[in-house]
Amino acid sequence: MTRKLFVTTALPYANAPFHLGHIMEYIQADIWVRHQRMSGNEVHFVGADDAHGAPIMIAAEKAGLTPQAFVAGIAAGRKQYLDGFHIQFDNWHSTDGEENHALSQDIYRKLKAAGFITSKTIEQFYDPVKNMFLPDRYIKGECPKCGAKDQYGDSCEVCSAVYAPTEVVNPYSVLTGATPVMKSSEHFFFKLSDQQCVDFLRNWALQDNRLQSEVANKCREWLEGEDGLGDWDISRDAPYFGIEIPDQPGKYFYVWLDAPVGYLASLKNYFSKTGRDFDAFMADPSTEQIHFIGKDITYFHTLFWPAMLKFSGYKTPDNVYAHGFVTVSGEKMSKSRGTGISPLRYLDIGMNPEWLRYYFAAKLNAKVEDLDMNPEDFVARVNSDLIGKYINIASRAAGFITKRFNGVISTDWATADDAFLGNLRTAAPEIQALFEAREYGKALRLAMEQADLVNAYVDANKPWELAKKPENDAKLQEVCSRLLEAFRILTIFLKPVLPQLASQVEAQLNIAALQWSDVATPLPHLHTIHPYTHLMQRVDPKIFDQLFDAPTASAAPAATAATTEAATTTAAVTAATGAASDIEPVAAEINIADFAKIDLRIAKIVNCEHVEGSDKLLRLTLDVGEGRTRNVFSGIKSAYQPEQLIGKLTVMVANLAPRKMKFGMSEGMVLAASAADEKNNPGLYILEPWPGAQPGMRVG
Repeated sequence: MTRKLFVTTALPYANAPFHLGHIMEYIQADIWVRHQRMSGNEVHFVGADDAHGAPIMIAAEKAGLTPQAFVAGIAAGRKQYLDGFHIQFDNWHSTDGEENHALSQDIYRKLKAAGFITSKTIEQFYDPVKNMFLPDRYIKGECPKCGAKDQYGDSCEVCSAVYAPTEVVNPYSVLTGATPVMKSSEHFFFKLSDQQCVDFLRNWALQDNRLQSEVANKCREWLEGEDGLGDWDISRDAPYFGIEIPDQPGKYFYVWLDAPVGYLASLKNYFSKTGRDFDAFMADPSTEQIHFIGKDITYFHTLFWPAMLKFSGYKTPDNVYAHGFVTVSGEKMSKSRGTGISPLRYLDIGMNPEWLRYYFAAKLNAKVEDLDMNPEDFVARVNSDLIGKYINIASRAAGFITKRFNGVISTDWATADDAFLGNLRTAAPEIQALFEAREYGKALRLAMEQADLVNAYVDANKPWELAKKPENDAKLQEVCSRLLEAFRILTIFLKPVLPQLASQVEAQLNIAALQWSDVATPLPHLHTIHPYTHLMQRVDPKIFDQLFDAPTASAAPAATAATTEAATTTAAVTAATGAASDIEPVAAEINIADFAKIDLRIAKIVNCEHVEGSDKLLRLTLDVGEGRTRNVFSGIKSAYQPEQLIGKLTVMVANLAPRKMKFGMSEGMVLAASAADEKNNPGLYILEPWPGAQPGMRVG
């Protein structure tokens, strides 16, 4: 029976380009979607930009744009990523589209009519400098559960605790560094704590293998914990970029209410273009709704989202599949921490997108595990599997068929009980089932085991030896035809992962687009193929030198860097006072082009603290006017107490490549003056600009 599938990935926030974690998730979902289509199922694969919220509003304000114009600029860059990595969404939309406004308000009205919306006056953090209530992510402080520092106001990245912003210890505003004050405001809540919700979620999340076991266990903790489920604050006060709450002037939906509704809105937008009936499709009991998401947003997708849908009368998800993060040689991928790899850089330096698709697939499984990208492993897998095993089969056989037999293959030897091809065909159902279960790594391992058997056949029959004697032509044609038929079947196995390569193979073999059902149907006798052309290059390990070079990395500052435990965080600047013997000689002459490479910026120290385990370092939280804060370690502990620096302005090197240190990632270098002879003249003086300077201003 043909399945009807509605498939989505998590909606990327529209404040930045895609990072490699996005691409991994889209590849994972795209492989599954392609597998379904090869199985003959009906699939609608949609995505959208998550366009609302205070961060978008603030970033647009800094850029001098309306939020709509800012989001449109980000959206305009999406296609090059998706096309570049052969990711085929049927539709890409925005949560600011009219469909999402209508659907979000409809869901709210239905929840309210069903008694699941309540309101109450709450105390909320307010930034007295910015004159606005602070969203959760614009409050930082210590986690109230585990004490971890620099955690956001809604959840802890260290212990995964979820809490109210007002519970954060020692809070400060990410926007201005100010200590927030409490103000009252009426807010609207979805009654997630209602026993009907709890009972529904206990059944939905913990039954029918709807969630992976790791996610289901986490849901059980949330549902059965001491505190149970709390009511969910779904409103925000103006100024806010989002969808207005019906009949409540100045009140907007919290972005996490309308963002997942964007899944439905994108599908509705797509159906409006193709003439399909959205309401009928979603009301059809056979429609399956599948979400691929990152493990960091499971709380929203496995509690809020299904409960919202259930009690507003909409279809609930059939499955929510979570994955882990992408790491590089064991380190977490994060743009904000400076450990991200630009997907566009990958493409720009000429790396084949299907190398990455294969590598990710080879390491993906159905569990919620991080995926580590290791250059040596990447080279070994691609060169060994794709080139040494798979491509090798075609390169050994196709040339002989073209040159010796005018491109004509012979399959009159093929029988139903042919052992050689029978092994391949017998493996197909298991490989197909593994793709269905998202066990891509196991599917590819089994496919490569079959490729090994085919290559053993190559070595046993040595077509290059057969070609030396004309009397062996019949045998040569049979051997090479068998190999091309095996290569065709292997291509079916790999097609969900390597769609572009499969398309090239289909063209060279002169056949229609391959489906899973084609495994059992061999190439016809006396079928003519096109001349063989090389299908894929090997990976040159040296190319990783370009991939991992930070595009914005600059030369070291002209001033001498102070030797501290954190060499990346301080720079010695020649002092204007002191004995001549205490002052370092001026460094070698540079030109203006050298100096222009260094991006010096005014930074506000919004927080400062001692670093446990270090007798030299202070951890600075800096606002450089980017809409986020940076973490910088500086070896100035001997000269300053943290409270002396909080609220001060200083100067930093903003485009220095981030450095992974023992205590965390340092994202820049603050400037300080010191003498050459630190033993006899131990003074250390952090640079402080004149009053009137603002965070983000360039120094030069």
